[in-house]
Amino acid sequence: MTKPSATQLSFMMFVLLGAISALTPLAIDMYLPAMPAIAEDFGVMPGDVQITLTIYTLGFAVGQLFYGPLADSIGRKPVLLGGVGLFLVGAIGCTFTHSVEMLVWVRLLQGFAGAAAAVVIQAVVRDMFEAEDFARTMSFITLVMTVAPLVAPLIGGHVSVIAGWRAVFGILAVFSVIMLVAIYYKIPETLAKENRQPFHLRTSLRNYAGLLRNRQAMGLVLCGAFSFSGMFVFLTAGAFVYIDIYGVAPQDFGYLFGLNVLTLVMFTTLNGRVVKKYGSNKMIMFGLTIQLLAGIGLFICWVADLGLVFIVPCVMFYVGTISTIGSNGMALLLNKYPNMAGTTSSIAGTLRFGIGSLMGFIVAHLPGDESWPMLTMMALCAVLSIVIYKVYGESKQ
Repeated sequence: MTKPSATQLSFMMFVLLGAISALTPLAIDMYLPAMPAIAEDFGVMPGDVQITLTIYTLGFAVGQLFYGPLADSIGRKPVLLGGVGLFLVGAIGCTFTHSVEMLVWVRLLQGFAGAAAAVVIQAVVRDMFEAEDFARTMSFITLVMTVAPLVAPLIGGHVSVIAGWRAVFGILAVFSVIMLVAIYYKIPETLAKENRQPFHLRTSLRNYAGLLRNRQAMGLVLCGAFSFSGMFVFLTAGAFVYIDIYGVAPQDFGYLFGLNVLTLVMFTTLNGRVVKKYGSNKMIMFGLTIQLLAGIGLFICWVADLGLVFIVPCVMFYVGTISTIGSNGMALLLNKYPNMAGTTSSIAGTLRFGIGSLMGFIVAHLPGDESWPMLTMMALCAVLSIVIYKVYGESKQ
């Protein structure tokens, strides 16, 4: 079968794939402005609420190990439907929970469910496109997807002020129902039966082991993982730093967060336009360099106590490069393992969110009334990401 070019994918399919991919950004970003309110409602410390974000990504990381081989075995669509259905159950549970401990467990379930969308969407696109077209298509899907983190904190901030933080999760439940209907009627099965791999635990473990032993593959995976982890540190601590330390109103936090998404849109659009000309390796290096400079800027903000007016632009450029680094890294990685797209996406996502969870856990247990844990950890992640890529991930061809 001849694979289409990125320009042949319908606009509505771009939007739908982006919307499905937006489940996890919505689940993370929409309740960020409500975190202080949740802590106050349950009478707990900020770190206790931050754990609900960390535990979500832990479930997300573990879930990807499960969904990848399953999607390679039974097809993409059944896994996607099952995952989004379970995500809906988690959203309803979050809406009606009455303790932070219960919220933690339900968020774990929701994260596990949300992993299905992340794994399957990348596998669907890889089924349809070759390397550069994959990177270009994922960039445009990411561009559609970025509407979610742009509007999510704005919606979450205003909804939590007007209707309370539980209403935020109610909106997530409604969105999940809409996505279930859209998947059932509009998403085709892209994995032909003759290309499916029977699910065997031993085979899955062998495939994972082969990926883990490949120096360049793991360089690409870990490069993307630490790049993402720096952003996740901001997601974990940013609301408390901006709102509690620098006095930003919860409903205004979304506007500052939206600035990050504007730079993300800018870099994603640029990547989609020029990746076929310059190649994925050069575009990754471009993104890593910008992120490193932003990380150094954040470190200087801590050392010189420069304040929010300097922190915000550094965070903007730091977060803005995430899609450029991630989409090109996955393009190169999946091109090396075209017949294991689900499994490869799984291990990449597991390590990305597993390391992100670890970094978020560390930040959540450092002093919550100071900005240095967030600023220094983001700088460290940027340094690790570019060093790993240069030493292990960069193609020598």
